[in-house]
Amino acid sequence: MEQAIAKLIEAEHLPADYAEIVDNFWRPLARMIADRAGTQSPLLVGINGAQGSGKSTACLFLRYLLEERHGLKTVILSLDDLYATREEREDKARTIHPLFRTRGVPGTHDVALGMKLLKDLLAGKSVNLPRFDKSVDDRADAGVPFAGPVDVVLFEGWCVGAKPMPEDRLAEPINRLEAQEDQDAIWRRHINRELAQNYAKLFRMIDLLVMLKVSDFAQVRAYRQLQEEKLAARNPGGTALLDETALARFISHYERLTRFMLEEMPARADVTFALDNNQKPRSLPEILLPYS
Repeated sequence: MEQAIAKLIEAEHLPADYAEIVDNFWRPLARMIADRAGTQSPLLVGINGAQGSGKSTACLFLRYLLEERHGLKTVILSLDDLYATREEREDKARTIHPLFRTRGVPGTHDVALGMKLLKDLLAGKSVNLPRFDKSVDDRADAGVPFAGPVDVVLFEGWCVGAKPMPEDRLAEPINRLEAQEDQDAIWRRHINRELAQNYAKLFRMIDLLVMLKVSDFAQVRAYRQLQEEKLAARNPGGTALLDETALARFISHYERLTRFMLEEMPARADVTFALDNNQKPRSLPEILLPYS
């Protein structure tokens, strides 16, 4: 195992056998991305995966592999860092629906900012990458400067590449949150319109869509609980950390779209990794066999 990979595994508090995942799955994916970037540069790669599926971790290793093994300058942009500020979400909660106070669903991101950042990156410009502080539920004051040009942009997020649902599937609530707090379906219909309009423009920019597919929605809560524990360990004084009850309610905001993506996205994603209950890919997708 490369020393740099071992150090990255240690820094991310991952088990030592994560090196096998890097070798068996992320290296072939990096080779495929590098191959595509050889004919189309810069290349925008969308990385989709439910909360806790390991997409952010995968991106860290992909960036290392692309830069150190393939000589491709790579940047990671997280959809989470494009969340609207707390004040902006409060305004949307007052004017459209109270559930938009909670970050996460389409309609709670600054899509215009995302499009500008991606356009600038793909045009070879330097940018200031925003950062969202989940422990205080607001955008951080300072971003992170990134000097262009870039060869590969890894754009990761739980609903990256998502499509709107058929309208006739929005009528019936999918969980208690929708039944009790979105009885008129105003919130979920607005989310769907956002996906059909603003987010569709953003996601059309993606050149290669990769999905990390969890086994089912039940796994999302377990994964997200682990994320919350890590967040609390890093920032125990955070004011927006979630207890078990709050976390269950929070996850309910994501349920409808997550279930729909698990249903329809695998058939159209360029690469789909089916994950087991330990967040590990079950097998190498057929499209990556030539790169293994």
